[in-house]
Amino acid sequence: MTDPESATDWPEWTSFVEQHGYLSWLDIGVERLEEGHAVIEIERNEEFENPIGNEGYDPVHGGIVATLIDTSSAFALRTTFDDPKSARLTTTDLNVSYLRPAIGDLRADAEVVRAGSTTGVTEVSVVGDAGEAAVGRTTYRLFR
Repeated sequence: MTDPESATDWPEWTSFVEQHGYLSWLDIGVERLEEGHAVIEIERNEEFENPIGNEGYDPVHGGIVATLIDTSSAFALRTTFDDPKSARLTTTDLNVSYLRPAIGDLRADAEVVRAGSTTGVTEVSVVGDAGEAAVGRTTYRLFR
């Protein structure tokens, strides 16, 4: 994982993840946060995998891939607020297209398409050891 101090100008992301039970359990790391862009990652963990008996790694459960899309989107949209720590927003639409099994370490790269006064839209790519595993698009209600 990337050194937290070099990842972002929003150092509170660490405490935000730690205070959120599910994100903390996933041990989400933030690789980069900048205006309208977020990259988050999780390391391979057998607890996240569907035990289907493949040779090598089993694929990560699709719900975790969807969580990476949703969470990276929220982080990217938070960067568009004056105070990311106190930003209020909620997912109103989450679309995920699974392209191939998500195996190994996963990295979600979210880009803000639009962040208006009340609505935000993002596009996200999730990449694992076998390449791009999923793409997603989110819509959020922003409370500015």
